[in-house]
Amino acid sequence: MGDTTSGAGGNTELRDFLRSRRARISPEEVGLSPQPGTRRVPGLRREEVAQLAGVSVDYYVRLERGHNLNVSEAVLDALARALRLNETERGHLFTVARPARARRRPLPPQRVRPGLHEVLNALTTVPAMVIGRRMDILASNRLARALYTDFDALPYRERNMARYVFLDEGARELYVDWERTGRSTVAALHLYAGRHPNDPQLVELIGELSLRDEDFRRWWADHDVHRHGHRTKMYHHPVVGEITLSYEALTPTDDPDQILTLHTAKPGSPSETALHLLAMPSTPSPPVTSESQTPDEL
Repeated sequence: MGDTTSGAGGNTELRDFLRSRRARISPEEVGLSPQPGTRRVPGLRREEVAQLAGVSVDYYVRLERGHNLNVSEAVLDALARALRLNETERGHLFTVARPARARRRPLPPQRVRPGLHEVLNALTTVPAMVIGRRMDILASNRLARALYTDFDALPYRERNMARYVFLDEGARELYVDWERTGRSTVAALHLYAGRHPNDPQLVELIGELSLRDEDFRRWWADHDVHRHGHRTKMYHHPVVGEITLSYEALTPTDDPDQILTLHTAKPGSPSETALHLLAMPSTPSPPVTSESQTPDEL
């Protein structure tokens, strides 16, 4: 991934994000008449984006090349409208267009407050986890480990949701719609990369996943962004079968880079019964099957 802030090579994250967004939109979608001649690229041309945003072509071209133009909020708003960005994409545009200065020190280690640990342990019928930077699994309760895998049995480096989704052989079987999960995982990492472009552990993670998984490599190039929120997830669990759960992501007030995730079943549903079975102490957890784990790392 590398350093995406403005410098000799320009702001590469801004460049790639703008290119990827205009490639999604046809002139007809935004009320423009197709221009004569063969279109060399999919989607809108730079000239068309500039026209829609009300800026000069030269200004937009320099912006898309990643030059630091001290772009104004008004121009970013106009670009967001022209490119039909959703709220998450708009926020990402503002973040990468105005990158923070590179940190001279590594990010401090994340810690889960004792009170939050107590909340996890008290939730005996709800799978719950605390996910941190780079989608690291900072803490999980017993039912979350029974639903996914025993993260506590993995080396610290492997306790990461993106590594689980793409490198654990059981994950593709667990998620009924694995592709949707994989794409949203990649998009969540892209959103984090916009906020912390110089995180060396993120660079290592992206490099590893890109080398080891073709799907990750292809979806990373799409530059989609996604913020954890709420939706319905369907699982085919190896122990209790089909489960449909509602997913909620909450951010603790003292650390915006932590997310508390909760999975709940509809009361009286077969999924609730399945969760109760998983919660029983005698129910075995899914095996730890991460192919990243080797005896030397234990």
